[in-house]
Amino acid sequence: MVDPMRRTFKTFGFVSMMLVGGCAGKTYPTDLFKAQVNAPYTLAAGDRIRVIVFGQDAISNSYSVSGSGKISLPLTGEVQVGGLSTSAAERLIETRLRAGFLREPHVSVEVEAYRPFFVLGEVQASGQYPFINGITAQKAIAIAGGFTPRGYQGNVDVTRIVNGASITSTVPMTFPLKPGDTVTVEERFF
Repeated sequence: MVDPMRRTFKTFGFVSMMLVGGCAGKTYPTDLFKAQVNAPYTLAAGDRIRVIVFGQDAISNSYSVSGSGKISLPLTGEVQVGGLSTSAAERLIETRLRAGFLREPHVSVEVEAYRPFFVLGEVQASGQYPFINGITAQKAIAIAGGFTPRGYQGNVDVTRIVNGASITSTVPMTFPLKPGDTVTVEERFF
């Protein structure tokens, strides 16, 4: 027969291990994020693009990508550019213009302003900030006023939309960011 006190301690120990293990945050491998850094840039809501249709000054202009990933062009109406690279957007706009509007349209699309990134948690000024090429998590935190006295300075959590799903990973401070990323600085416990 097992001593009831020993059984109580074993049960308490098992339950404590399960609770502590359940409190650990999910971390995802950064391999998926690293692959995304080198992938071609895809347009999304919040981007501002410059569309140039050679010889057509009335169509050439800056356009904001809407929340549904569309831009509204004269002649063609709404064009779904969300999820496309700039070269794919060029081809799509050329195809739409060629369908009864222009004979041989030549279109150029470039990103005029990238969608903002966000910094949350233990920083001086949480919020959204304009994206700058080459920005790292450390530079993003500096833009947000730096760490609060309780901010953990070892690494940060970055949330990114990958293939339509929101993925969060713990990354080093030198990790490169992409437009639309959310950097979260956790609170340190000592």
